[in-house]
Amino acid sequence: MSCLTPHQIVAELDKYIVGQTMAKKAVAVALRNRWRRQQLPAEIRADIAPKNILMIGPTGVGKTEIARRLARLTGAPFVKVEATKYTEVGYVGRDVESMVRDLVDNAISLVYQEYREKLKDEAEKRVENRILDILIKSPEDWSNALPSEEGGRKNRVRAKLRQLLREGFFDSRTIEIVTEKKELPFFVKGGGLEQIDIDFQTWAERLFSGKKSQRREVTVAEARKLFLDEEVEALVNKEEIQARAIELTENSGIIFIDEIDKIASAGSAHGPDVSREGVQRDLLPIVEGTTVKTRYGYVKTDHILFIAAGAFHRAKPSDLMPELQGRFPIRVELSDLTKEDFIKILTEPENALVKQYQALLQAENVELLFDPGAIELIAEFAYRVNQTTQNIGARRLYTVMEKLLEDLSFDTPELVSGRFVVTSEYVSSRLADIVKDEDLSRFIL
Repeated sequence: MSCLTPHQIVAELDKYIVGQTMAKKAVAVALRNRWRRQQLPAEIRADIAPKNILMIGPTGVGKTEIARRLARLTGAPFVKVEATKYTEVGYVGRDVESMVRDLVDNAISLVYQEYREKLKDEAEKRVENRILDILIKSPEDWSNALPSEEGGRKNRVRAKLRQLLREGFFDSRTIEIVTEKKELPFFVKGGGLEQIDIDFQTWAERLFSGKKSQRREVTVAEARKLFLDEEVEALVNKEEIQARAIELTENSGIIFIDEIDKIASAGSAHGPDVSREGVQRDLLPIVEGTTVKTRYGYVKTDHILFIAAGAFHRAKPSDLMPELQGRFPIRVELSDLTKEDFIKILTEPENALVKQYQALLQAENVELLFDPGAIELIAEFAYRVNQTTQNIGARRLYTVMEKLLEDLSFDTPELVSGRFVVTSEYVSSRLADIVKDEDLSRFIL
């Protein structure tokens, strides 16, 4: 559990998300309250429920990114779901409880990676021994590399082989190994009978799946990777991982429910509103606190943090069921992005778009530079298109930047390494006509 202060959490979010201070403060306080709860006596801790958050704002202003970055910051299990995917029983759709099962899958993967790091050193020693056993059975592969006087001394031979193995001397040698072939089982995804599938989403299925022996020829380098997975699995305690994952889910899990405005009902007793109200009724016990059966055990949702989001263009939060509204006591409104916000998004975050394109072209030995005037003009074009067509927030910058640099990205592999400067004139020549033609910009930008 992260012990970052609210100020520290907001500072970390500021590295990736421009503006939206109120939303950042809300999630920072919610996260800090989780840490505070863990410091309390057990009898009090059980009664303190998380303060779920409802984010209201147009698409592309940072709602999802705030929740996702929050989860990464804390190492908490996180899933994003769209409310429109769920319908009440009897309609086509996914069982609402599947969001909790997906969250547990995510937690299993996180915990497994945590254990993998802890056990890596021991597992690597076992891998070395397995490969050495194979090499010693095939002396023709290594005898020429050893001084002749060492050939009859088993321990010194093994030590010498170990040294050569660590130095990569045998990496390209082909050896025959026997590995455990993992079979991914069929199971009912999400626990409902309406959808049978093979789940490729997490390492969890690999960890707990059935096994078959398989003989194959691979290089020593490949064998090292294959053996490492097997040895880690042999060392981990699967029951311990499951228990830890369930605990992590119950106390640190975050579920982000997007498009919750799409299931808000206008009060009609027929038509699509029936399905929307059904989704709300199904969501209510999950958010209020219930116990969900998963393939790893029972999971209580009482202290999972739920963050819901929606644009609420055609509906309003009060159109949701009163009981569901009450489960999201913290409401924050995210503002539309301005031209100045676009300038900051292009340049300031650690994953800024300008930095991404510079890194991509640097792979071709081309230095990509942007004049300050060019950055401002790109932001202006993106803002203008959002105002005249559909407002998709910061996502507009992706379409604008892709159109701007399309020809350059196409021609770069054939260019001699050098430098390319994006000027205001270049931006105008690439985008001005498209932005002027509103109909064309709807399709291109």
